Amino acid sequence: MNRASSMHAPTFSPLYRQIKQLIMGNLESGEWGPGDAIPSESELAGRFGVSQGTVRKAIDEMAAENLLVRQQGKGTFVATHKDPGSAFRFLRVVANDGLPRVSQSIPLECWRAKAGPDVARTLALEPGAPITILRRLLKLGDEPVVFDEIYLSSELFPDLTLEVVRAGESLYGLFESRYGVCMVRADERLRAVAADRVSAELLKVADGSPLLLVERVTFSYAQKPVEWRRGFYSTRNHHYRNELG
Repeated sequence: MNRASSMHAPTFSPLYRQIKQLIMGNLESGEWGPGDAIPSESELAGRFGVSQGTVRKAIDEMAAENLLVRQQGKGTFVATHKDPGSAFRFLRVVANDGLPRVSQSIPLECWRAKAGPDVARTLALEPGAPITILRRLLKLGDEPVVFDEIYLSSELFPDLTLEVVRAGESLYGLFESRYGVCMVRADERLRAVAADRVSAELLKVADGSPLLLVERVTFSYAQKPVEWRRGFYSTRNHHYRNELG
């Protein structure tokens, strides 16, 4: 095979990865919704015409990615943000003393706008497409720690208002139950910034104080970007923690 033809050769995908993609397709289509039990490994093996071990390997990888949850003696379920255990899956801020704090999400503003170049590029929208911008404050204990500015496609979240957000459900739980949008993966970028007037006032720090800016793009199934979030973190008594390996 010459170099030119080898450049266009198909990429080999292990069989269990192919089964994983088929299961992902079932999740994306809504055949099994958040919190639902999926068929047993033997049933899936029969459906896809592969060994039970191949199915198990695909499910193991999806469980490691928090897409599925194994429950001993009960089966395997589609991960859901309504599970209390998932409440802090995307929240990596921890008190310096290591003690847990009760979290409180305080919605501040919600309005409609048109996507500028940055939002359009990040969320794979047409420039000028309708978007919804949500601002909220996160407290841990009594201390304001994170000020979030969140950009969403209005097509995916057509009736999102401040009143809807204030209904009491977690934000990702709301996106899942009301709009059928499941947040399954996030990419983040971190950098240091100085607090402007708005963030300083909300986080109760002096203007120009150092903050950690966490820019997150969150994806649903099929690698669809559905949220761009800019979070300003006060690190006076807290730090951002990420476990590697």
